[in-house]
Amino acid sequence: MTAAMVTAALEATAAKIKPMDASPFRKGDAVVYPAHGVGRVERVGTEEIAGHRLDLILISFTDNQMTLRVPAAQARAAGLRKLASREDMAGALAKLTGRPKASRLMWAKRAQEYLAKINTGHPGALAEVVRDLQSADDGSGSSFSQRHLFELALDRLAGEIAVINQTTKSDAIDLLNRTLADARTDRAAEPTQSSVSV
Repeated sequence: MTAAMVTAALEATAAKIKPMDASPFRKGDAVVYPAHGVGRVERVGTEEIAGHRLDLILISFTDNQMTLRVPAAQARAAGLRKLASREDMAGALAKLTGRPKASRLMWAKRAQEYLAKINTGHPGALAEVVRDLQSADDGSGSSFSQRHLFELALDRLAGEIAVINQTTKSDAIDLLNRTLADARTDRAAEPTQSSVSV
């Protein structure tokens, strides 16, 4: 990598005065960064790096004790967003009650699709992954990689629910597991109800 390449990359993200494009992120805001989940904005400001001034958003993630600096100009492109509204989260929870979608694709291709959905960080996409990868009541039918993707999506969704509802993440996980269990129970009762009504 040459010095010209570094300079060009830094200039592409360098602080530019844009009076109409004020950053929607403020210190103390809870935000979602798709690849890492829910974090808190520690600082929004200009830093000098390698002789270039950059507008950066400093985000801390307490779950994995990580700090991330995101160029403000690239924040939206990187997927950084504020927490979902209660209505959006209610829609995501409604997706959990649906029937899991079966796919005939090879697992490697499905795993890539699930990971892409997880990395969007969108509550609806996370809920779809949780719904589709839930294991049977007896725990059978889950491979290690399936269980890993399920737990990753569940953790990201629970993290956002916990902050929105101002509860602990374990309470949010319990809520999600109860919702999944209730949906399985309701689906199991459907044939019985239809045969009785006939």
